[in-house]
Amino acid sequence: MTAQPFRRRRSVLYVPALNERALAKLPGLACDAVVIDLEDSVAPARKDEARQALKAFLAAHEDDGKEIVVRINALSTEWGRDDLAAALACNPDAILIPKVETARDVLEVNDLLDQAGADPELQLWAMVETPRAVVEIAAIASLGRDKGARLSCLVAGTNDLVKDTGIRATPDRRWLVPWLMQMVLAARAGGVDILDGVSNDFSNLEAFAAECAQGRDMGFDGKTLIHPAQIAPANQAFSPAEDGVAEALAIREAFALPENQAKGVISINGKMVERLHLQQAERLLAKAGL
Repeated sequence: MTAQPFRRRRSVLYVPALNERALAKLPGLACDAVVIDLEDSVAPARKDEARQALKAFLAAHEDDGKEIVVRINALSTEWGRDDLAAALACNPDAILIPKVETARDVLEVNDLLDQAGADPELQLWAMVETPRAVVEIAAIASLGRDKGARLSCLVAGTNDLVKDTGIRATPDRRWLVPWLMQMVLAARAGGVDILDGVSNDFSNLEAFAAECAQGRDMGFDGKTLIHPAQIAPANQAFSPAEDGVAEALAIREAFALPENQAKGVISINGKMVERLHLQQAERLLAKAGL
């Protein structure tokens, strides 16, 4: 499989598959990706209705540059395999697997996709939302190094982690931070993206912006959202700063000079710059769309 192109995932909006009004508004929203949800937001009695709504929406959807992801129910539920079949029929960019606890959970979905002849470019995202998932996070994230496993992104499920562990949910997320940092470290080791969990109080955008800044500083690539009002603050927080872009451009241009193309280390404005800094610069510029 060829390497996946870089995708900005600063703002990833959850939308219930049955919320027709919210789906209709998506073309006018500036989020980088949307997760159409068949899981938590859909009552058990309406699962089939949600699948039909998903198919109808994506059949009429025109590509506007947003990454389209479908969150299915876990394969261990009675709805999981039907959800997977429905998602596959819609040809999204990725399928989000909930309640992932081990690497085997991801590989099981991947095996079913292979058996169904799914497009090799179809990606898998994995929710990290249980205590066992946090314990197993290194093994789960390591699948990112196996391109045949399809895994490209991890998503922190902070609400479920709070519920399952009994920790106190404080505004500064002090009790969650150690686990969130563990997820970021595993994601980097596995070469996959990692998205911060949702903020439930969508009316308090000041607090939300602070949480975005915290997630950015911890190393997350973006944030999952539950309301369109959260899109702009997330995009701002997870976009590179102007001074950082300027520095990255200078590094790229310096290494592109004929006299530097074979060098591993160069000097820029009196600072030692290595090729690892060029790699960091290229990633930052990709986030900036440059």
